[in-house]
Amino acid sequence: MVFFFDESRFGLQPSIGRCWARKGVRVSAPVNPNYQNFYVYSGVSPFTGDAFSLFLPWVNTEMMNLYLAEMSAFFPDKQIMLIWDQAGWHKSRSLKVPKNITLKSLPAYSPELNPVEKLWQWLKKHVCRNRLFPDLDDLMNTLVEHLANLIPTRFMELCHCSYLLQYKANLVLIRVQQKLPPHLHEPV
Repeated sequence: MVFFFDESRFGLQPSIGRCWARKGVRVSAPVNPNYQNFYVYSGVSPFTGDAFSLFLPWVNTEMMNLYLAEMSAFFPDKQIMLIWDQAGWHKSRSLKVPKNITLKSLPAYSPELNPVEKLWQWLKKHVCRNRLFPDLDDLMNTLVEHLANLIPTRFMELCHCSYLLQYKANLVLIRVQQKLPPHLHEPV
């Protein structure tokens, strides 16, 4: 299974965005000057729609080890390739990688190549924007509810990247060529 991984911060300071209002009416949105937050760690397979998320208090090697252990336990009989960015805690020497997980890094400074970034954009725009959450538990429960209600095809739609279609087509071509007799591999 191929998963792309990323983490994102969610907190009590609301994200303010545009909205519809009657002409001449000034819209106001309540804000909370509170800086409490947490992080959502998510791995998503844009090919199958499988996903695995954890809500954790920090981003560091300790939390990353916890995520990897939990993901490994959730998919015990699967070999997983986890593709992620090059954050410092992703390259730590004290990272404990389970046997059924292989890690691959995206090129540095290329968030546009990580499909999970699109999931964060969607959650922040459609779930969190212009909403004031009274506390972290309420925000966390709202995010859990929305993530739990996303069906695999919706994960695939949200995390769609055109370059992945080319990658998948190349994989199919390689598999077809592997089944052909050797004399048919060579160009005519």
